[in-house]
Amino acid sequence: MQLIQNIQSRIYEIRGERVMLDRDLATLYETETKRLNQAVKRNINRFPPDFMFQLTKAEFEPLRSQIVTLETGDSSRSQFATLKTGRGKNNKYLPFAFTEHGITMLSAILNTGIAIQMNIAIIRAFIEMRRYAIVHTDWKAQIDKLRDCVASHDAQLNQIYDALENLLDERAEHKKWDDRERIGFKQ
Repeated sequence: MQLIQNIQSRIYEIRGERVMLDRDLATLYETETKRLNQAVKRNINRFPPDFMFQLTKAEFEPLRSQIVTLETGDSSRSQFATLKTGRGKNNKYLPFAFTEHGITMLSAILNTGIAIQMNIAIIRAFIEMRRYAIVHTDWKAQIDKLRDCVASHDAQLNQIYDALENLLDERAEHKKWDDRERIGFKQ
């Protein structure tokens, strides 16, 4: 379960798809990102654009701080650590993002024991997230229904408040008329 949660923390939503980055997959497969990308490039015909795509700078920048936060484990330091230290540790290229289908295709080209075990765990993590989304979709519908009901009640309450204000205003005017200073003969 801990492994699945670890994997789920590395799944991002980009371009409306749930994806994992090449560097996270390489870490899980216990290989270098460079080696993973070389294997993918040797078998590029297995990875159409809906299985794998390269992030743009605009897509990667918001993820950079999340990635550093995950690596350091200290969320307060993310604004200071934008680059890793050491030779060859900085990102020269924008990362590749793999969809669930792309990750499944990776199992066909990475045939190590660890890669197979990790692919099974990753697919289970995606399945768990899909189940979670289905359950919560029902909740969202119920919340939307409640929101509509509350909105109609608010409108009805506003009408009641307006009617009460009008009644109070009429009574105040009537009382003011009754309490006015009278002129003329007093009895």
